[in-house]
Amino acid sequence: MARRTRRAVLTALGSGIAATAGCGAFGRERVDVLVAGSLQKAASETLQAQTDAEIAVEARGSVQAARLVADGKRDPAIVALADPTLFDRVMNTPWHAVVASNEMVLAYNPETDGGARVADADPWYAPLRGDSVSLGRTDPTLDPLGYRTLFVLALAADYYDEPGLAAAVLSPDQTYPETQLLAQFETGAVNAAFVYRSMAVERDYPFREFPPEIHLGDPTYAEQYQTTSYELPNGTAIAGNPIEYGAVRRDEQEATRTAFEAVLSGDWLAPHGFTVRQAYPRLVGDVPSTVTQ
Repeated sequence: MARRTRRAVLTALGSGIAATAGCGAFGRERVDVLVAGSLQKAASETLQAQTDAEIAVEARGSVQAARLVADGKRDPAIVALADPTLFDRVMNTPWHAVVASNEMVLAYNPETDGGARVADADPWYAPLRGDSVSLGRTDPTLDPLGYRTLFVLALAADYYDEPGLAAAVLSPDQTYPETQLLAQFETGAVNAAFVYRSMAVERDYPFREFPPEIHLGDPTYAEQYQTTSYELPNGTAIAGNPIEYGAVRRDEQEATRTAFEAVLSGDWLAPHGFTVRQAYPRLVGDVPSTVTQ
């Protein structure tokens, strides 16, 4: 397992190799990028502004994105996911880079009666038990945000000594695609939603914070988070861990290498509410010599 500092990684990636990439608009080289839904805005706007290549972004739930690549239905130059374990467990890639972290929050729409209840509630989950608040979340079979919502509720049940909390809060009609979840606030479909902090920050929605023991964003509580788990439809078991985002480069073309250098910098993520720790990027696995040399 290889781990390198940000300075070492970026220095190693500084020299590109001559290659030809796809051609995008205005003659720019195009780099196809498949990203987690929570990365869509950051990739389409800030990452694009930080590279000369045309970044052609497709956003999906991370589990779905990993499956599309593993099944040969997508062939992106760069993949960035909201759970690095999917690179090994689903995509079977020999290496990846960890580039950012996040935490779970409960966003709410203060312009609705249900959202106002969430804003004033003590504890935060009290109004979610009944039908006075319409709640949104994502499908755990499609993306990590969905199964991390289940982890938060499982951890909260222990933390607050509230057995059965998840059963009291969740119902099958609450799930939406990750890329559309917060847009449901505008339509009035939901008053509150379990989301990443970055998603609430991007859309300027207020949110309730959770204690670090349950928000999945503090490495100090990694062992506690790991007491939770979820089994994907293919039988893969995913354990609770501190939230991290990972990325992998899938070809050696110059435009791809340049774009991936921008990905590793983390500068495209911090303005969108992600946490970019000093230890990032962290390279894991059998990293290609073009990255480590």
